[in-house]
Amino acid sequence: MNPQVKAVEYAVRGPIVLKAGEIELELQRGIKKPFTEVIRANIGDAHAMGQQPITFLRQVMALCTYPNLLDSPSFPEDAKKRARRILQACGGNSLGSYSASQGVNCIREDVAAYITRRDGGVPADPDNIYLTTGASDGISTILKILVSGGGKSRTGVMIPIPQYPLYSAVISELDAVQVNYYLDEENCWALNVHELRRAVREAKDHCDPKVLCIINPGNPTGQVQSRKCIEDVIHFAWEEKLFLMADEVYQDNVYSPDCRFHSFKKVLYEMGSEYSSNVELVSFHSTSKGYMGECGYRGGYMEVVNLHPEIKGQLVKLLSVRLCPPVSGQAAMDIVVNPPVPGEESFEQFSREKESVLGNLAKKAKLTEDLFNQVPGIHCNPLQGAMYAFPRIFIPAKAVEAAQAHAMAPDMFYCMKLLEETGICVVPGSGFGQREGTYHFRMTILPPVEKLKTVLQKVKDFHVKFLEKYA
Repeated sequence: MNPQVKAVEYAVRGPIVLKAGEIELELQRGIKKPFTEVIRANIGDAHAMGQQPITFLRQVMALCTYPNLLDSPSFPEDAKKRARRILQACGGNSLGSYSASQGVNCIREDVAAYITRRDGGVPADPDNIYLTTGASDGISTILKILVSGGGKSRTGVMIPIPQYPLYSAVISELDAVQVNYYLDEENCWALNVHELRRAVREAKDHCDPKVLCIINPGNPTGQVQSRKCIEDVIHFAWEEKLFLMADEVYQDNVYSPDCRFHSFKKVLYEMGSEYSSNVELVSFHSTSKGYMGECGYRGGYMEVVNLHPEIKGQLVKLLSVRLCPPVSGQAAMDIVVNPPVPGEESFEQFSREKESVLGNLAKKAKLTEDLFNQVPGIHCNPLQGAMYAFPRIFIPAKAVEAAQAHAMAPDMFYCMKLLEETGICVVPGSGFGQREGTYHFRMTILPPVEKLKTVLQKVKDFHVKFLEKYA
């Protein structure tokens, strides 16, 4: 078997989640537990947690999927207009036909128009837009193109620690070299350029660092990068000739009043032509997060700037091997980048639903931070954005010994106990990476407020008992 496949690990759906599945089956069979349900707080799956779909998005999707509904008076005219435009761009006017490998042309045009609006007029070229199967597909495709060499000239890929485990998984699969740079937990998980310099300097002894991955807003850490920080990162990438990958799937999820989302593309452009003509940058977005939460459609896009024309040709070739991303996911992405505008009949309802989802998430972010910080032995940084808490937990020495006796990482041991005693499924920090000697877990803030309060109370009670038991 391919040893690279064996080396792949993906904690978000790892051993803890398999255990949660086993417990669910036991509950169904009537086996008694100290709880009645498993709460899967391990993954950012909004609709599974009870978030309601955005009406307008589902209306357009219904019309695209079953065009006979275009004659129905139950659907608003602005939804029909978008559905007709998408269908006219599909072979045989059907969502069931293949699209071009890069994606449906008119959807790529809408993505480019959205980026231009978002970035205050900074131009985006539809030819630089590639529609993808969620952002994950784009990230692995780009890494596939960038990894080369052997021995000391093997490509090094710089990733934040803590990171989203997709990155380490793809790096393992491609047999590239993972280069860790640590986010500063004491400073709200900020990214420090001195730390980037340290990581590159040390990596050059054993590999060729060529790629710098940034997740903003952060997953699992929820920080939102300042404009100054982004400028520093771009300057560093320019100095070191690094290919920049900006994972911006949480760009709509910013909750702290003193934080704003700045796209890498906009900042790069505004830093002047020395940077904007030279730094290679790819940015990712998705239908899965934000206020949409449409994970199952697997819709996404990437915008690639300053890629050499020959490499662009190779990228299109690589994408054509998998034919095209799901056309339904492309249509969902189109509605995200081309929502109702003032004056259209769906605008008010759409705005109301969007604000309701994001307002709720902001409330839950504050609630989670406040409640965790009341628990002795738990510290949680402010959740500035995204949809997770990543609290630091104190694990006593006796618990660390017990974990070692079970051949488990201490935070995996903690999370297993939490699952077995409360039914709450969270992901241990060791699955994302953390500084030696620190322990964390990642928990989504997506459950409805009342359920989230219950989850936080159960975690608190469990943690207090855990500290007593292993004191």
